[in-house]
Amino acid sequence: MSREYLIFNGKFHFMRVHFIAIGGSAMHNLALALQYKGYQVFGSDDAIFEPSKTRLEKKKLLPKKMGWFPEKITEDLDAVILGMHAKEDNPELLKAQELGLKIYSYPEYLFEQSKNKTRVVIGGSHGKTTITSMILHVMHYHNRKVDYMVGAQLAGFDTMVHLTDENEFIVLEGDEYLSSPIDRRPKFHLYQPNIALISGIAWDHINVFPDYQNYVEQFEEFVELMKNGSILVYNEEDPEVKRIAEASTKPTRKHGYSVPEHTIDNGKTYLETPEGDMPIEIFGKHNLSNMAGAKWICQHMGIDEDDFYEAIGTFKGASKRLEKIAENHKSVIYKDFAHSPSKVEATTNAVSNQYSERKIIACLELHTYSSLNPEFLKEYSNTLDAADVAVVFYSPDAVELKGLDPVSKDQIKDAFKNDDLIVMTDPTEFKTWLYKQKLAHSVLLLMSSGNYGGLDFEKLGKLI
Repeated sequence: MSREYLIFNGKFHFMRVHFIAIGGSAMHNLALALQYKGYQVFGSDDAIFEPSKTRLEKKKLLPKKMGWFPEKITEDLDAVILGMHAKEDNPELLKAQELGLKIYSYPEYLFEQSKNKTRVVIGGSHGKTTITSMILHVMHYHNRKVDYMVGAQLAGFDTMVHLTDENEFIVLEGDEYLSSPIDRRPKFHLYQPNIALISGIAWDHINVFPDYQNYVEQFEEFVELMKNGSILVYNEEDPEVKRIAEASTKPTRKHGYSVPEHTIDNGKTYLETPEGDMPIEIFGKHNLSNMAGAKWICQHMGIDEDDFYEAIGTFKGASKRLEKIAENHKSVIYKDFAHSPSKVEATTNAVSNQYSERKIIACLELHTYSSLNPEFLKEYSNTLDAADVAVVFYSPDAVELKGLDPVSKDQIKDAFKNDDLIVMTDPTEFKTWLYKQKLAHSVLLLMSSGNYGGLDFEKLGKLI
């Protein structure tokens, strides 16, 4: 039996899969991957935005009408994949349950597709996408074919998900967020890795994990769910990760890693290797730590050290992770996906260390549920201290929309423990302020999982 089809009553039956909420970033990539594999793919959603819309339309997977249509759910479907965007009372979900169809969450279906493969899972509060991207970059460089799921669009890769029958390895970014509206398990608990990595632990997703200890327990469980005879690679410079790794009896082998020796000269980072100092495209201690973890994983996947260094020298970073928007001989502008406290601090420190002779202007948009929660704000204490000018932008409308208590500018300043912090809530005011900045001999760092109320990053790049 092939995964592409079943033989039923002596006839081929091509696998038919329906996506409830097909337009999501992860979901539409899985839909594209399954279509490429030969599946018959269908789906619904109540709203689909770019780039998902165009990508689905190009492959004739875009629903003809937006909305939920229970009549699409029929007994001949082999699987229904339920996205987080759907609700528990979704009409299509209720119909699938009524018919007794097999309903999968996104991670559950990825496991179903990789049961006979060596599963490599990259977990951690931060660095998951970058480490996964590094591994895939190295594999692609050396023409090693692997299956994968990564949380960003990568140069040289058509989709964020790739599935085959023949590849030995699958590399999975292991998110700790919930699997689906009806499956409250963290995604990475479903993968049962043969090889795993934990990059670091810093409390996040407080709407799901109400306290720090509860959050940490998810990583303890992740390790205990590893397959027998498995390998754990871990950041030994993170005390919590080190404690979990050393206490666990499940993995057969464990390998700790730390920030490798390096130097910075005139805004360029050089990595110390057995063959001498090697210039690399990325920078920051957190990224160098990520690289060290990726090296261990690649070695367990059959890439020797010399080949890893050859490939990683051309790695320019994952999308939206310290992504350079513009640069001239005096100024540079970066945007970064950083929004959790640990990521904000690591990214700001990295830019400050890399450009020690320049003025650092760091802007942060508080955009997620956690970051806008008054109880969580104290976690941002001193995270922007490495910047010469620090700005926090947030939308009171977003706070209200998320059903949170109002947040004042004074609360923000108190939480960040930065007396010189500039706090703004109006997109026009922020944009006007930004365009007035003199960027000569400066680095502008824009951190957000949003867009500051409609900031045009491409137009901003033309400032320099």
